[in-house]
Amino acid sequence: MTIARHPLPAVTSGDARRDRSRVAVLPVGSFEQHGPYLPLSTDTVIAQAIADRICLDYDLFPLPPVTISCSHEHSAFPGTLSLQATTLHSVVSDIWKSLDRDGWTGLVIVNGHGGNHVLSNLAQELNADAPRVVLFPTGPDLEAAGRAAALRTEVGRTDMHAGEFEVSLLLHVAPHLVRPGYEAADWETDEWRSGLHLRGIKPYAPQGVIGRPSAASAEKGRVILDSLGSSCGRLLAYLSGNPVGRRSRRPTDMADR
Repeated sequence: MTIARHPLPAVTSGDARRDRSRVAVLPVGSFEQHGPYLPLSTDTVIAQAIADRICLDYDLFPLPPVTISCSHEHSAFPGTLSLQATTLHSVVSDIWKSLDRDGWTGLVIVNGHGGNHVLSNLAQELNADAPRVVLFPTGPDLEAAGRAAALRTEVGRTDMHAGEFEVSLLLHVAPHLVRPGYEAADWETDEWRSGLHLRGIKPYAPQGVIGRPSAASAEKGRVILDSLGSSCGRLLAYLSGNPVGRRSRRPTDMADR
């Protein structure tokens, strides 16, 4: 059994006191099946990688990830764990209350799991009086990243789960977590998954895969991460009074981390 250990933020209380951006970044992942070749923690690994990139590029403050979320559509597969939507709402809301009380002015929620619909409602609630919370990435951000990387599949449609997009990202940021077998695991369905919330994912994908993981590559993952790092700046601009300038860095910084 492979046990993945991902470093938590090493920042100190002094670092928090000296932080000038006053914007924190919270990765929200999941613990759900991703076929036989990706770990249950895939969405958390991806959310963490995107959050690390955003913190690096825009000099923001890192928070530890939320590692279990709303994965009920994957409950037919062993190992999948879920929180109720109300629980996830409360957890992230309480994190924001703590940040707000401590003087932070903004929060970027990096959502690594498409089933966390409640986070959109939460962001709307918290932004009712003023822009304070950014939910990232959005659908257009993911689509732009897919185009930039010249993916053969369409993110969220022909590439929905454990496919070209996710495997490429893991091949780039954590190749040791990708097991053999993705090269022969392509599974596509012509049936649009309008009943996903009724039936779960298994009737559409017996192995838990929808997409073409065989088309994945580490280079595509690098381009995806570059694109997401760039597109986040446009959303950060909505946080009043916060700098959105992008740090210059060596292209290999993320690969070196």
